[in-house]
Amino acid sequence: MNSDIQKISPKKLTPLVALEKMKNWCAYQERSQFEVRNKLFEYGIFNEEAENIISQLIQENFLNEERFALAFARGKFRIKRWGRIKIKLELKQHKVSEYCISKALKQIDDNEYFATLEKIIEKKTKEVKESNKIKKQYKIIKYAMSRGYEQDIIMDAIKNLENNES
Repeated sequence: MNSDIQKISPKKLTPLVALEKMKNWCAYQERSQFEVRNKLFEYGIFNEEAENIISQLIQENFLNEERFALAFARGKFRIKRWGRIKIKLELKQHKVSEYCISKALKQIDDNEYFATLEKIIEKKTKEVKESNKIKKQYKIIKYAMSRGYEQDIIMDAIKNLENNES
């Protein structure tokens, strides 16, 4: 019974212990201020104490919003093949500034972006079993949009692939 209570309400850490834990956590992987703040809340550290820890992490360069945004966008595009719209929405959920979001999205090369989208569409085209061409195209467009790609770029990629097939 006692162990269940501990799982629900973790022990409150001292600010010094929490700072050390946060340094290790941030050193392992880039984090957003939003993630760090939530983790501090889990440790029972709120308000001014939490802001002081975040401030210290920033001063010691363990926490950097721009570096987080750049790494996040690069990783989600290269590994998960997400489009700019989905990346932008996720960064907004992390409460990243518009400046950092814009900088992160600009680092994605347009040619690589288009080529990645073409590969996604090509693969999905082979997977979709639909005899009606319009319905098949709709499913492919819907899929690419769900991955966070812009509709006009999707249409360009589809036309480009169709032209290459002819």
